[in-house]
Amino acid sequence: MKVQGSLTMEPRAEATSRVSPGRPQPLGASVDADGVNFSIFSEYATRVDLLLFDRCDAPRPARVIRLHPEQHRSFHFWHCHVAGLGPGQVYAYRIDGPRNTPHSGGRFNHRKVLLDPYSRANINTCWDRGRAVGVSDNVEHSMRSLVVDLDDYDWEGDRPLNTPMADTVIYEAHVRGLTASPTSHTTHPGTFSAVVERIPDLQRLGVTAVELLPVFDFDETQTLRIGPDGTPLRNYWGYDPYGFFAPHTGYCAQPHLAGHITEFRDMVKALHKAGIEVILDVVFNHTSEGNEFGPTISFRGAANEAYYHLWPQDRSRYMDFTGCGNAVNANHPMVTKFILECLEYWVTEHHVDGFRFDLASEMSRGPMGYEMAVPPALWAIELSQVLAETKIIAEPWDGGGLYQVGRFPGKRWAQWNGPFRDDVRRFVRGDAGLVGEIASRLGGSADLFFPQQVLPTNSINFVTCHDGFTLNDLVSYDHKHNHANGEASADGAHENFSWNCGVEGPTDDEEVERLRVQQIKNLLSILMLSRGVPMLLAGDEFRNSQQGNNNAYCQDNEVSWLNWDQAEKETEIRSFTERVIALRKRFATFREPRFFTERRNDRDVADVTWHGTQLYCPGWEDADARVLAVTLGGFGGDPDLHMILNMYHLGLDFELPAVAGHSWHRILDTACTGSRDLLAPGQEEPVEADVIHAHGRSVVLLVALPNEKDA
Repeated sequence: MKVQGSLTMEPRAEATSRVSPGRPQPLGASVDADGVNFSIFSEYATRVDLLLFDRCDAPRPARVIRLHPEQHRSFHFWHCHVAGLGPGQVYAYRIDGPRNTPHSGGRFNHRKVLLDPYSRANINTCWDRGRAVGVSDNVEHSMRSLVVDLDDYDWEGDRPLNTPMADTVIYEAHVRGLTASPTSHTTHPGTFSAVVERIPDLQRLGVTAVELLPVFDFDETQTLRIGPDGTPLRNYWGYDPYGFFAPHTGYCAQPHLAGHITEFRDMVKALHKAGIEVILDVVFNHTSEGNEFGPTISFRGAANEAYYHLWPQDRSRYMDFTGCGNAVNANHPMVTKFILECLEYWVTEHHVDGFRFDLASEMSRGPMGYEMAVPPALWAIELSQVLAETKIIAEPWDGGGLYQVGRFPGKRWAQWNGPFRDDVRRFVRGDAGLVGEIASRLGGSADLFFPQQVLPTNSINFVTCHDGFTLNDLVSYDHKHNHANGEASADGAHENFSWNCGVEGPTDDEEVERLRVQQIKNLLSILMLSRGVPMLLAGDEFRNSQQGNNNAYCQDNEVSWLNWDQAEKETEIRSFTERVIALRKRFATFREPRFFTERRNDRDVADVTWHGTQLYCPGWEDADARVLAVTLGGFGGDPDLHMILNMYHLGLDFELPAVAGHSWHRILDTACTGSRDLLAPGQEEPVEADVIHAHGRSVVLLVALPNEKDA
C-alpha cells in the first residue's frame, strides 16, 4: 500500500532558510525550536547532498543543500541545521564517494536518492523499485523520508506493564493477517487501528502479550514472482525491511504524517490498557537491498562496507547467512550503535515491551562471518539500561547453518525452543522412544538451558508459529501444499512431523474430525502445562487453516488472513484454549521459573516424580514407549498434580500414587468432549480407585484435593 497522494504539506524548503553546521548527534532528523538538524553516517563519502522536497510526490527537490566537508563533517558524520523547517518536511540524500570501487566494498552512486537510515517515517508515493537498480537517476521514482515531531502525543500516563516472563503467554500475529479478512468486521481492516478492535478477543483468550510480525517499513510493492494463477506474489510477512525506525505505512488506516506514528502508538496504548504487552518481531539480519543485483535504497549507498558482510576475496559480493541476499554486519561499531538506538527508540518513544529477533544468530557473526564468542551487538542489547525491563527473544539460528539453541550468547535472552516444537509434534503424532525428551520439555528443557546456567523462562515453547503449519493443518496434512507460492512446492520445511489422522486435508469423516480435535487439545495441553514461556499462533485457538501451505510468506489473501467466521463456528477448541490458558495461570507449578530439583513439600511430595503405566517406571530406555506420567508436588499453597500423557493409540490403565489426606480428582481429559474436557474449579470429578484409565492419544490431569473427612 502506498501513501496516498493526498498527503500534502506546505512548502518548507525555502531557499532563504539559513543553513548552519549543526551537530553530528543524534543521527537522523531532529526538530528543535529553530528548525531541523540532519545527520547521517558515511565514513568514506566525498560528497553528501541533502534534498528538500515541497511535497511527498514532487518529481524533484525544491532545494539541494550540499554539505561541505570543512563545515558539515565531524569524523564519520555529515550534518547540518536548516532554520525554518519543521515536522512534515520531506527529505532525502544523495551521496557520492570513490567511484568504481565495489571490489573494495564501496557502492556509492550519486544518481540514487537515499532514505535516511534513521528516518521516523517514509513516503513511497513515487517508488519504483526497478529504478533503484542500475545507472539511471531515480529521483522522480524514489522514496523519501519525513521529518516527524515525536512529542506531539498524549500517552495518558501509559507505562510498561513489565509482566514477569514466568507469567507471560505470547500470541504471535500478523498485523494485516489478523483483520484483513472481511470476516473481521473491522473499520479499517489490516491496520494498527483494526488490531485495537480485536482486543476483546485477546482478553477473552487470556494471552498477556502480542508478538507482531515485522512492523518496520518494508517494500510490499516488490513482485517476487507470478503465481500459478497469474497473480503477482509479493512480500506479505514483512521480513525484508528498509526503514527500521518507521512504522510500516501499509498498516496505517490514514497514511499521512500523523498516521505513521499516532496509529501505532494508539494501538500500543490500547493493548496496554487491556493488560497486553507488545513485542515486535524485528529483522536486524538483512535488509531489503538484497545482493549485488538489488536496489540502492539507503544503507548500500551510504556505507555499504560498514552495514553488510562482504566476501573478503571479492568485496563486490555479499555474504548471505539469511537466504535473503545480504547479511547485516551487526558487530561493526556503527551498526551496533544503529541497532541499539533503534531498539531504545521503540521502547522510549513507542512504549514497546520487547522484541523477538529474527534469525538472531546472524547477529553473533564477526567481520569475516564467523561466530563470535562475545558479540558486541548482542551484549549491548542485553546490558542496555533502557532495555533492561524489556523482553528480548532470539530465534537462535540463521540461514547459514549457525544453530545456538541452549547456547545463545548472554543470560537474559529468551530463545525460541525448536526442539520443543519438534519433540512435542513427534510425540503427539505417536512416535515412540521420546519420553525422555518429553520429560525434559515439560520441565523447561533443562537439557538445553541448565548447562548455560539460565532458567526455564529462557525457553519460548511453541508447537506452531508463522513459519510452518497452523495447528489445524498440523493434524490435517501429512505433506505441505505450497503450490500457490509458485515454487513447485519446493519451498517451506520438508519435515513437519505432522499427521493427518487418516485423511489428507478437510474431511466430513466424523471419526477423523473427532481425532483431530483431540490431537489439537493434546498439543495445546502440553504447550500450556510445560515450564517455560508458551507461544500460541494467532488463529490456532479456532482451527484457522492455511490449506496445507506451510510457508505462506507471499500469500496476502484468504490463505493467510484469519477467518473470523471460523472463530464463531469453532467453539470447542476456542473454549478449550481459553480454559487451558486459565488453568496454567491457576497453578503456579506450571509457571515455576526454575528447573525440577526433587525438593519435597510439607506433604513429603517431591516437585517431580516420573512414572509410566506403573509407578516409578517411566521407561526411559524403552524404545517403544509412547506414554509418560508425572507427579508434580505443589508449593506455596498449590496442590499436588498428576499428569498422564498417553500417546499410544489404545487406552491404558495407569497406577496412581497415594497422597496422604488427599484424593485425586480429574480436572482435564482431552478425550472428553464439550465442557467435560477441562472442568471448572469446584467441578473436579473424584477418581475412586488407585488406577485410572487414560484413553488412547489423550492427556489427563488430576489434582489432589483434601479428603472431606480430613478437611
